[in-house]
Amino acid sequence: MLIAGLLGSVAMFLWTFVAHMVLPLGEAGVRQIDNEGPLLTSMGATVKDQGLYLFPNIPANNDQAAYYKEIASAPSGMLIYFPARDFSFGQTLGVEFLTQLAQVLLGLWLLSMTRFETFAGRLGFFVVLGLLAAITTNISYWNWYGFPAIYTLGVLVTTVMSFVCAGAVAAWMKIGGGGVTA
Repeated sequence: MLIAGLLGSVAMFLWTFVAHMVLPLGEAGVRQIDNEGPLLTSMGATVKDQGLYLFPNIPANNDQAAYYKEIASAPSGMLIYFPARDFSFGQTLGVEFLTQLAQVLLGLWLLSMTRFETFAGRLGFFVVLGLLAAITTNISYWNWYGFPAIYTLGVLVTTVMSFVCAGAVAAWMKIGGGGVTA
């Protein structure tokens, strides 16, 4: 199972590389700000701490009606902000791979408790895991925070296909089919 986990996470990692670096899925719905200099200068003077910010601010009296009216009539959004960021591409890739390894190993562990004995059954199990993983947060982010629909669709496709790749390895290696008795 460990070998299947490693090979499945390599397949998942390679797919996400293709999705982000070759296909347009990694940039779907992401836009650049024209003439960002004045905005960045203003943000640097106004926002001091790293964090996740929603704007406009919720009124102190928690007046939801006023808040919804303001959202409907003025700019609103979400900002992930770093005054400066110590970013390491290699470390980020390593964390991504370990995250995918954990996903695949958990998926294989769950698959090992099933009675799926065919390639299609084992692959289908991973497809369902991928769908579950894809919709868990992404649909909520689209719904509540207004993430662009095309961005959300790109993330959904990328996530499901990553589980298809890992599931193909698991199905090929015949993980599963043992079942668990109570």
